[in-house]
Amino acid sequence: MIRVRVLRALGSTPREEGAEMFVGLETLQGTIGGGQLEYMAIDRARQMLRRGEDSAQMDVPLGPQIGQCCGGRVWLGLDRGEPTPQTLPRALIFGAGHVGRALALALDPLPIRPTLIDSREAELSLAPAHLDTRLSVLPEAEIRAAEPGSAVVILTHDHALDFLLAVEALRRPDLAYVGMIGSASKRAQFRRFARGQQVDPARLVCAIGALPGPDGGIRHPDKRPAVIAAFTAAELLVRLSAHARTETPCVS
Repeated sequence: MIRVRVLRALGSTPREEGAEMFVGLETLQGTIGGGQLEYMAIDRARQMLRRGEDSAQMDVPLGPQIGQCCGGRVWLGLDRGEPTPQTLPRALIFGAGHVGRALALALDPLPIRPTLIDSREAELSLAPAHLDTRLSVLPEAEIRAAEPGSAVVILTHDHALDFLLAVEALRRPDLAYVGMIGSASKRAQFRRFARGQQVDPARLVCAIGALPGPDGGIRHPDKRPAVIAAFTAAELLVRLSAHARTETPCVS
């Protein structure tokens, strides 16, 4: 296969430096942003495969001459290579009800590995077969075993269990995100509970996927499971990306 990588991006461009895709004679994996830029890169990569070339470079101005109006400029590097498996952050979703299943589906195509966890086999059986699910009678143990940098999203059918899991997660300073579904009153109840457990509740996101209300409170623009899931998926992307940047060592 030919690896196509954005070596440099100047001005407005479809993808950032480092973005890459892999091109075979009849296969394609990843994207450098679509449009005419990607079409030209795919065509050049397949020429390389047919001709036996090992490397090439492309300097592409994104203007009217190629039918792309971004206005920036992209330098591409093309060489032989195979895609390597990515290590993606894990999102542990506790509760396989309507919102939990919707969130797992929303996260599935994103650069996040969702795992749906519940003690109810019947609820887990309603999730699409391709999703990662886990039947657990001791869900707090899943939090203790979570990889550093994971996200924990708590959506169970039991408020007492929600509180127990949230406290367990907040005891892990290395988690990137701890969120719980709920209202302002549930958040206030949890704060009292957490302080009684000698745990600081400040890191908890509750309600998840919410927007600031006009009075400074929180609100959901729509309470349908798929909409809550979409807003929460965006929230997780932001938090996990920010955590990854802070965890990346600076090399001089």
